[in-house]
Amino acid sequence: LGSYLCGTWMFRLMPSSYYSWEGGVNVFHLAAQLILNDFLQTTMHLGEHKVSSWIYRQSHKPHHRFLNPKMFDAFNGSLADTFAMILVPLFITAQVVHCNVWSYMAFGTVFSSWLTLIHSEMEHPWDPLFEKLGFGTAADHHVHHRCFIFNFGHLFMWWDMMYGTYRRPRDVASLNRPKKAS
Repeated sequence: LGSYLCGTWMFRLMPSSYYSWEGGVNVFHLAAQLILNDFLQTTMHLGEHKVSSWIYRQSHKPHHRFLNPKMFDAFNGSLADTFAMILVPLFITAQVVHCNVWSYMAFGTVFSSWLTLIHSEMEHPWDPLFEKLGFGTAADHHVHHRCFIFNFGHLFMWWDMMYGTYRRPRDVASLNRPKKAS
């Protein structure tokens, strides 16, 4: 991921707007990046599971050894998994949503923090609100790590609702609820 970020910046592979230091964070650009990137990441994730068992075994299955994921398991994937679920969506998002450097940095901060939080074993104080809004929570992602066939989304559960692959954590009997953060 670091090589991708450095390479796309240094070799000017990003749209020209990404090199602009003018203005501040544009919340519409931030939201567009989060929504588009998560849609692409969810679709790639679903594809890794469904296209073929060989692709799944080679790319994403190693990440599923974490049945009860911890915070930093979010960034513990194979090279193929990282390419498909992180780098491809990031590159496409950058080509579609043209924003300044501040909005891109805000997107990266929110995106990486959220991936870390959904891989934690904690229930967060904002989870009830996130559940109502269709935002991904640690419990939503734990459903995926326990069942493998549901909840492919990360930041938003909207895509799983659209694909018919969403399961509420309280409806999954085998799931132990995450501990409350203190």
